Amino acid sequence: MFKTDLLAGKRILITGGATGLGKSMAQRFLELGAALYLCGRRENLLEEAAAEMRKATGGTVKTFSVDVRDAPRVETMIETFWQDGPLDVLVNNAAGNFIARTEELSLGAFEAVIGIVMMGTIHATMSCGRRWLKQGHQATVLNISTTYADTGSGYVVPSAMAKAGVLAMTRSLAVEWGPRGIRFNAIAPGPVPTEGAFSRLMPAKEMEEMAKKLNPLGRFGTHEELANLAAFLVSDYSGYINGECVVMDGGEQLQGAGEFSHLGRMLTEEQWQAMRPKKK
Repeated sequence: MFKTDLLAGKRILITGGATGLGKSMAQRFLELGAALYLCGRRENLLEEAAAEMRKATGGTVKTFSVDVRDAPRVETMIETFWQDGPLDVLVNNAAGNFIARTEELSLGAFEAVIGIVMMGTIHATMSCGRRWLKQGHQATVLNISTTYADTGSGYVVPSAMAKAGVLAMTRSLAVEWGPRGIRFNAIAPGPVPTEGAFSRLMPAKEMEEMAKKLNPLGRFGTHEELANLAAFLVSDYSGYINGECVVMDGGEQLQGAGEFSHLGRMLTEEQWQAMRPKKK
């Protein structure tokens, strides 16, 4: 579908890039010629992912261990990566989420999700953005959103709030920074199986089956589908797309607002208790 040099010469940073969708995007970007920069909280996973990708593609992969909630540490990371030259693309992918009845959540649960999803996105975007604007460097930001950022959804309220903020930032900065050469877009994926997310969001097999039945295409999305969409949106082929959120959910959103709202009518009290967030 794509030329193998589609992303040649582009330096791309992916937050949360060692696992899940972030790792899949990273692998695809490398295959298409990009130089890759990955960050995440767990250094061992970063190094394992980077070694695997280098072996598979022979491409350039650099890593930095960081919690995106830590603004000074994010600034240090960006300054370190910038020593190779300006980044060309930022993919804000780091996320945190879990299913819970909202009244059972602690303030810390809200702060954790909002801190990673919204504040982490702000930290990376502002650190890169100020440098791009100062240098007059054209760049692209791709934010990984969710289908319920626009509509809201029950039982994932901290995530819905945080993702709505990220989507508002995407559209706002597309207008404000677009004239200065910086594009902003987002992808809103529906269910795409990942080991981490699915263990928290769909821990019961019947939840997976119900999600498939509710989807017009009768299946989940794939990592390849999301990675290819992301590659297009960060490439020069999408140069006139700015401020958009591309929904990739098989049409699920059109059937009713809120990906998880139906759970209140589906789960038993015992299932809710089993899924309660563990206190740390």
